[in-house]
Amino acid sequence: MHRRARRFVSWLWIVFAVTLVHGQAPKPLSIDVIYDPATRVSFSGRVGPDPEWIDEGSYVRATRGANGAAWQRVDAVTGQATPLFDAAKMQAALVRLPGVSAEAAARSRAAAALNDQRTGVLLTIGDDLAYYDIRSDVARLLTQTPGAEENATFSPDGRFVAFVREHNLYVVDVAEPRERALTKDGSPQILNGTLDWLYQEEIYGRGRFQGYWWSPDSSRLAYLQLDEQHVPAYTVTDHIPYRPLLEVTPYPKAGDPNPMVKLGVVKAAGGKTTWIDPDAYRDTAILIVNVGWTPDSRQVIHQVQNREQTWLDLRLSDPGSGRGRALLRETTKAWVNENGNPVWLQDGSFLWISERTGFRHVYHYRADGTLVRPVTSGRWDVRTLYGVDEARGAVFIAATERGPLGVDIYRLDLGGSGLTRLSQTSGTHRAMFSPGFTRYIDSWSNAVTPPQLRLHDGATGRELRVVEANVVPALTEYRLSTPEFVQVTARDGHVLNGMLIKPPDFSPAMRYPVYQFTYAGPGTASVRDRWGGVQYLFHQLLAQKGVIVWILDNQSAGGSAEAQWPVWGRLGEAELQDLEDGVRWLKTLPFVDPSRLVLSGWSYGGFMTAYALTHSSSWAAGVVGAPVTDWRDYDTVYTERLMKLPANNPDGYKNTAPRFAADALHAKMLLIHGTTDDNVHVQNSLQFAYELQRHGKPFEFMAYPRSRHSFDDPLLTKHLQQLILDFVMRSAAPVAPEPATVR
Repeated sequence: MHRRARRFVSWLWIVFAVTLVHGQAPKPLSIDVIYDPATRVSFSGRVGPDPEWIDEGSYVRATRGANGAAWQRVDAVTGQATPLFDAAKMQAALVRLPGVSAEAAARSRAAAALNDQRTGVLLTIGDDLAYYDIRSDVARLLTQTPGAEENATFSPDGRFVAFVREHNLYVVDVAEPRERALTKDGSPQILNGTLDWLYQEEIYGRGRFQGYWWSPDSSRLAYLQLDEQHVPAYTVTDHIPYRPLLEVTPYPKAGDPNPMVKLGVVKAAGGKTTWIDPDAYRDTAILIVNVGWTPDSRQVIHQVQNREQTWLDLRLSDPGSGRGRALLRETTKAWVNENGNPVWLQDGSFLWISERTGFRHVYHYRADGTLVRPVTSGRWDVRTLYGVDEARGAVFIAATERGPLGVDIYRLDLGGSGLTRLSQTSGTHRAMFSPGFTRYIDSWSNAVTPPQLRLHDGATGRELRVVEANVVPALTEYRLSTPEFVQVTARDGHVLNGMLIKPPDFSPAMRYPVYQFTYAGPGTASVRDRWGGVQYLFHQLLAQKGVIVWILDNQSAGGSAEAQWPVWGRLGEAELQDLEDGVRWLKTLPFVDPSRLVLSGWSYGGFMTAYALTHSSSWAAGVVGAPVTDWRDYDTVYTERLMKLPANNPDGYKNTAPRFAADALHAKMLLIHGTTDDNVHVQNSLQFAYELQRHGKPFEFMAYPRSRHSFDDPLLTKHLQQLILDFVMRSAAPVAPEPATVR
């Protein structure tokens, strides 16, 4: 052996030995590393709850530990933190209350909340509410009544707490606990101040059931009343007990009656409810999709849509008389999305977000609802309107102006000029501004970096301090590939964004199978330059197993409103064309084996995968998770927005239902569903399975008892991901040639 070669080999052995000694060899991923509750590794780190600004120089930071919530007051510039109050003293004060044990007092901290003044804490002990006064170190029970108090919140001035008990809205005084029932007609069918399944899932946000809003001066509450009497119920069954448990929930499917909705206003001191605009839409089935107040508490603002959501009215009403007027009506070529309440200026004018041009932009309106001017424009979207610094005439937004894969923070003049990007690093930014917009904390991530927090100057974007670096050792300890962003031109010329994750030991001379992940729903892009969490780690695991991971956003998923509208009334059709165009592009890559493509999706992605496997031959196999297999099975608000009423689009519903195309299934398929899914009911998969069986189609099926649309049992989640991994590896394995026939 040549001397130089011997020296090189010796050096390799030294490096190998040092790597072993210091444990620096890249580790392989596994299902246990990502999902097992006992052995999983943190790849996302922990940055905790968002900071909440107190003033221009300080903010409150909450920590959630084994002993519950604790809060610190942090100097924004120096980072010096001091406890907002002594948690041990609060717990001791709670224990002094009659019937409160140390264990119950400790548990109450898990969901504790501060008032706006940071002088008091609201806690739940058993089924009752308690209050702790930080200044006097005194605790008191606010309620001592059978029945749980739900959706409890402080009034803006901190003097009252509102809550819902047994479908009625209550207020209790904090200083001298006296509760008042503001409504008395609540029942399982009449909901006051609380949202039903439909309104929280599709309108106000999953998990948010609060259906009331304090006026800024704390004198009144606006609230929704939902009448469920004519809404058909759906029964979910828990089969695990010897006697199955039934969960019955009002759930209107496309075409069914919606809950009747009214908006009322009542004084915090009690009294008669004033109903807002009771005659404005008497002959129209409506949705009330947002509620709020003007800053002076003199007017209630609310947004109303028709059932198919083809228009949206912004209304301003007097809380005393209930009379109101429409400030403006939004319409588009298809449906109208709700984009938040107005941002009010001191002169009574307001800023408003609209997608009327096909892109999401900010508009300035006078107090009477006449347009002053567009504030932003262009073929990009404003994601968030943070607010206005009127002293400087500056508007602060988050937008995709630099490109569709990330989100940046911008400042511009109220007149629409001077657009300035404050964020510099590419990726996805989300700002938390101080009250006067002089500083902001930026939550930033990209495709390979979990979220980090940094303090920035509000005028220039200059970084002032690292708040939370969130360094995650596992990201360098494990063998991860770097995702590659690519673009594919669809048949209509539209540019589609895609992402490839190749195996760590990728060789262009090899031919690899492909796992394609899809969601595909309108406005829900999967290809983004942001941290992807455990799903990203699962994709990295597949890459380590020798599978290329491919994600492509169809036009309606990755594009602005303009790109979403063409799917109206015919979900699946245009999306499939884009996904097939992506497959055509994949087939031009010499390292892709086009005979081993596996498509996978959950929820809308499950629908899309089922639709693709029954309407295309581009994929060899598919994982169909919790799919909608017939849009007649899904809820009214989401479905009718995208598909119209069934009576107005019967062919669209039938032609887009995978269950009615079961005879055309051409590929291997794994069908998965949670049996207690209260969102996309397991009925969808059973209907699909029934049709597949009737047509003699082989497929695999896995049901997960006691599992909702999102799994909350970590052991079942682990089983699910192992199931998907095994199916993909079997489906992506090379097909052995059949032996020659001996004659």
